[in-house]
Amino acid sequence: MQNPNRSDQLLFLTDEQLRQGIEMMFFAYRGFTAYPDRILATHGYGRAHHRAIHFIGRKPGLTVSELLDILGVTKQSLNRVLRELVDNGLVESRIGKKDRRQRNLYLTAEGKGLEKELSNAQRQKMRRAYSAAGPEAVQGFRTVLNAMFEPEAATQIQALLNGGDDGA
Repeated sequence: MQNPNRSDQLLFLTDEQLRQGIEMMFFAYRGFTAYPDRILATHGYGRAHHRAIHFIGRKPGLTVSELLDILGVTKQSLNRVLRELVDNGLVESRIGKKDRRQRNLYLTAEGKGLEKELSNAQRQKMRRAYSAAGPEAVQGFRTVLNAMFEPEAATQIQALLNGGDDGA
């Protein structure tokens, strides 16, 4: 009979195995971002730009406030990134239709092109990894990631996963 209180069931992983998992996540993330980083560098952009482009592309019309919440960065750092993206013709900032104090963000045609190039590289890498691992491992991976989300981000993450346009 299974213990109904799952939190009492400890995994049998040693500290060394957990450290290896942490290091594997680091190297996986480095590999996942390597090609997009090279593309971004040719434009003089970094990962903060990539994150903004990704989420604006994922949810056209996103407000600056919503993007701040998603990225968890300061208003000052986001304003610098957005200013560069707007000035370089990748993002368009429009006054809100319902609330004129809001700024809604949209990718321009050029911004959509860059977002597609960045996302295609990452989708290919993810598709290959998922295919190699198989459906049970993919579900296990998603379970692990879900367990690592900060509790206050759960609603936000669910809204993105359920309601975002994947642009494909």
